[in-house]
Amino acid sequence: MSVWRPQPEDLQRVFDEQNPWQRDGRVPDALARPVERTLAKLLWRRLRDDEPHRFQLVLGPRRVGKTTALYQTVRHLISDGTDPKRIWWLRLDHPLLLQEQLGDLVRAVIESSGATDASPVFLMLDELVYTDRWDQWLKTFYDDRWPVRIAATSSATAALRDRRLESGVGRWAEQHLTPYLFTEFLELVDAGKDAPVDRHLSESIRALPHGTRSDPDVTRWRRQFMLIGGFPELLTLPRDRPNDDGTRLIESQQILRSDAVERAVYKDIPQSFGVDSPMMLERLLYVLAAQITGILSPSNICKDLGLSQPTFDRYLSYLEQAFLVFTLPNYSGREATVQKRGRKLYFVDGAIRNAALQRGVAPLDDPAEQGALLENLVAATLRSLAVHAGVRLHHWRDGKHEVDLIFDHPEHPMAFEIASSPDHSRSGMRALVDRHPRFARNTYLVAPQVAVAHPSATSDFGTLPLDLFLLVVGAQAEAAFVAGLGGGKPDTD
Repeated sequence: MSVWRPQPEDLQRVFDEQNPWQRDGRVPDALARPVERTLAKLLWRRLRDDEPHRFQLVLGPRRVGKTTALYQTVRHLISDGTDPKRIWWLRLDHPLLLQEQLGDLVRAVIESSGATDASPVFLMLDELVYTDRWDQWLKTFYDDRWPVRIAATSSATAALRDRRLESGVGRWAEQHLTPYLFTEFLELVDAGKDAPVDRHLSESIRALPHGTRSDPDVTRWRRQFMLIGGFPELLTLPRDRPNDDGTRLIESQQILRSDAVERAVYKDIPQSFGVDSPMMLERLLYVLAAQITGILSPSNICKDLGLSQPTFDRYLSYLEQAFLVFTLPNYSGREATVQKRGRKLYFVDGAIRNAALQRGVAPLDDPAEQGALLENLVAATLRSLAVHAGVRLHHWRDGKHEVDLIFDHPEHPMAFEIASSPDHSRSGMRALVDRHPRFARNTYLVAPQVAVAHPSATSDFGTLPLDLFLLVVGAQAEAAFVAGLGGGKPDTD
């Protein structure tokens, strides 16, 4: 029996459908929304100038706006004077395109557009890892100097794990698009606040005036942001829906469960690794959701789910690489031992956890659950900075003593204990400083009701209002992201 293959006219129809700007010179508003994240404001310039020559891979969870950012990049390129016929979009999880080699598709694009070294084609590859041998093709495009400038997206790093180490060095750069930071959300709702941004987080924090407290309006916005999550489309729901927290929460959780959770578990991960039991992945995710901000106990989880330790380790790595959860190793101060001790679990966004468990409005009435979600929000925000700045993030635990977050900058280390009350015990911070003196006068208690108080010659610890801390870390993360994408100021048009 012969296998059906797409005909040239079938592929041309797909090309026409996916590249509407080649007909009328504009990107439909439904594809390129008016609100832009920093990535979209800068990526088009990075592609246009291409110095140094690199392909750009945009990685992040589903629904954070990766595809939208690429459409907005197309819009910027056209506005800048690029011929629309030199801009091509290939959605590589399309049923017809899945059957074609990436090299054949790109060769057809080059021939159709008449691309040359002096006039290259701008190629947007949506869901790159769905195509076979994508890494080898990118290497070929780069090494053989095909006349293409590429921006690509992926909702899973699973397929990148082994391939990017050899093929990617010097050929492509990875841009991590996380869920909205709290600072971005405040700008979205026209409630933005200034925060100091210096070279290092420690310097930005020390620039905060002594005695400053969080703005009550900021606190109100943070409660909403923490529960709905940092996903662009969901964050606009309050403008379009009645002012009913329950309705908004349930609707956003339904969308997240379908798009961010189920598609990752049943589509992205199986596509990347060929997992035979995605239902077990989903069960594991539920167990992890119940243990948010806790120390992982693999043996207990394996016993409950009937998993072997190697299977648990693989499945957990899949969930991490699909941008659903992340883990922090225990800080030891020594590279040889840092990975050998208990890991602490967080979700990339606490709203994904609520959606997985279908919690509805229950977190609104559970102080313990709100406390865990609050710590998760802080951890996810600090992790965003760590990813963009290339700094390792840990927790620390030694016996009964622990500190939630260790920002392990080699020259400017910081430690943070997240609390719901200003009366929270300082014993963990004291034990950390005694064990690792590099954190003396670099350790803070972060809590909603406290005022800014910096460490001094007589005190190794300081205090920071939680919402102000989120603003400072968010602003620092945005600055690090801009620097990593090539610097310069984003367009504000």
